[in-house]
Amino acid sequence: MDYRRLKDLPEEMFPRERLFRLGPEALSNREILAVLLRTGCKGENVLDLAERLLTESGGLAGLGRQTVHDLARQHGLGQAKASVIKAALELGRRCVTTDPLTRPVVNSPQDVAHLVMEEMRYLDREHFRVVSLTTKNHVLGITPISVGSLNSSLVHPRECFKEAIRRNSNAIILLHNHPSGDPTPSQEDVEVTRRLAEGGSLLGIEVLDHVIIGDNRYISLKERGIL
Repeated sequence: MDYRRLKDLPEEMFPRERLFRLGPEALSNREILAVLLRTGCKGENVLDLAERLLTESGGLAGLGRQTVHDLARQHGLGQAKASVIKAALELGRRCVTTDPLTRPVVNSPQDVAHLVMEEMRYLDREHFRVVSLTTKNHVLGITPISVGSLNSSLVHPRECFKEAIRRNSNAIILLHNHPSGDPTPSQEDVEVTRRLAEGGSLLGIEVLDHVIIGDNRYISLKERGIL
């Protein structure tokens, strides 16, 4: 590999300088990641390091799926750089879910699927989550509830509604993935949905739907007439 230090590149290629001159929206994902990383590692300047991380992770979505410990084990990172990356990704996530002007609105199962498809379709275990909503169906947050085995997850009604109550949610949508890629609901999925819907009725928090994520496919139990 023909290694070039960043300082040997033309100044107009420096990501931080480009950010100040053109604004962050003009930068590529590689350049934004390079700004966060600040320095490269042995054999790679910071732009090359950023590009390799994105390629090996499968883009920003793949990067976001990694834990801080996974990132810290990547060549060229370590604990400090891994912490900066995860903190930046978490800030971005919080901006989307806490700012009323930018919170996503879900009006259909398709809207829910679009929110999580690129992350959840690749998970190798069942992850059960709850989407908390305002009275106008703005997303207040998506709360992880449990992580199960290859074909099942353990769901406690108490955990499903605890965060919804804390957020003063008007309604929730249940959400989980099938690692097999086939979103067809199991009998257990149906029973859990009905049990949680009954619990929501007692608490005054409506369960609007249960969306099951497969490999680029989804199924809504509301559309199936189960809710």
